[in-house]
Amino acid sequence: MMQIRFQRASLLAVAAVLCAVGAAYLHSATAANLPDPKVDESPSAAKGSETVVFAGGCFWGIQAVFEHVKGVAKATAGYSGGTAKNPDYEEVSSGATGHAESVEVVYDPSRVTFGQLLKIFFSVAHDPTQLNRQGPDFGTQYRSAIFYESPDQQRIAKAYLEQLTQAKAFSHPIVTQIVAYRAFYRAEDYHQDYALHNPDNPYIMFNDAPKVANLKKQFPDLYVSNR
Repeated sequence: MMQIRFQRASLLAVAAVLCAVGAAYLHSATAANLPDPKVDESPSAAKGSETVVFAGGCFWGIQAVFEHVKGVAKATAGYSGGTAKNPDYEEVSSGATGHAESVEVVYDPSRVTFGQLLKIFFSVAHDPTQLNRQGPDFGTQYRSAIFYESPDQQRIAKAYLEQLTQAKAFSHPIVTQIVAYRAFYRAEDYHQDYALHNPDNPYIMFNDAPKVANLKKQFPDLYVSNR
């Protein structure tokens, strides 16, 4: 399955020669400008550590975004939401395990709130209106999901989804699943920090780098350049 993605990258390299400017504009234009969550947790008075798992297409891009968010201590690419134990990339890519490519985000609630993470997730990390796909990637393993780890996370996520729906923030219905966390399996080493280590890969250039650029543009107070 890695071969398929690299073949896709080769095709994108050809497309880059033809429509580099157009593709860059498209990514910039599709980043959503969303309202702040009306329901959120208050910033913690003391440093701490909380965890949430996000899924929204290829985990390379999701990881790249959250690694640049202030207050995020660690973002790990992996698999969540399925039934098989210790799945590998090829098994998940087959769609048979039920897992989604996901990113485990460990954050300090004294520096960034869960609601702020949700706003980033919905606005620049992915398109929450795409069902079982994201950009060039198709399949349930690329679905949009929030795997919450506490009742407060569930409450805030549901409230924000309802808020965005009522505000008609997107031209199409939001399909993001809000699901209780069951297990997270770390992906293979070669997937970790893939966007960081492969900035010239056409897949990263056209699908993931614009997400980080939009994060920096829309959330300057939450953006950090290095970790």
